[in-house]
Amino acid sequence: MFLPRLKLMFSHRSVQIMAAMWLLGWGVLGVTQSWHLLWLAPLGVLAQMLNEYSVHRFLFHWPAPKRQSLFDLLYLAHYGHHDFPSNPALFFVPVWFAIPMLVLHLCLATLAAWLLGFANPVAAAAAFTLVGGVGTFIAYEWFHMTAHTNVRKFALERRVTRLHGMHHFRDYERWYHVNPGGEIIDKLMGTGISNAEMQQKSRRALLSTLGLAKDDPRLLAARARFAGSHGIPQE
Repeated sequence: MFLPRLKLMFSHRSVQIMAAMWLLGWGVLGVTQSWHLLWLAPLGVLAQMLNEYSVHRFLFHWPAPKRQSLFDLLYLAHYGHHDFPSNPALFFVPVWFAIPMLVLHLCLATLAAWLLGFANPVAAAAAFTLVGGVGTFIAYEWFHMTAHTNVRKFALERRVTRLHGMHHFRDYERWYHVNPGGEIIDKLMGTGISNAEMQQKSRRALLSTLGLAKDDPRLLAARARFAGSHGIPQE
């Protein structure tokens, strides 16, 4: 039940690197004997949940750029996933996006810990970003992959699948969260929606890729460019 999903998930380079960074975070806490800083990990979880929502809503759903090169980047990052939701090659956050974001967050966390007067800013950043934040990112990849995989699921996984399915196949401007509990952020930000209201929505997201016309030249060009490398069917 779990092994095929684990194999799929850890076949992606960014997941491999993030898992190594998560272990590194625990290693830093162990080497520096900074276990008392683990209280920062839950704050890192919350920060990553907010980051997950913000990146998904404000960057990955950025209005389609007119320049093809920028469109192609967003296609690899997210548009393509909406174009082909069941394509495993488009499930995961690309390495070229995930790693720079991790480095940025780690640097900001270290700076913040130093400014706040932590005796060991690096260890504090490791607890906050690597243990809490990266651990939450790995959970995101698991639940997101599971939502798009036809496997037997536990109750929590089924709930994530149902809400994320609404984002894909009912209204792509609602339910930006993926991780369990993230729906609270959607509700606070006004992007949640009741089941009754959702049922009245047309299946516009199923019939289009983020509202783009089927013959949009940018979309056709991106599909053609990445068909071979990402298993997109030519037809």
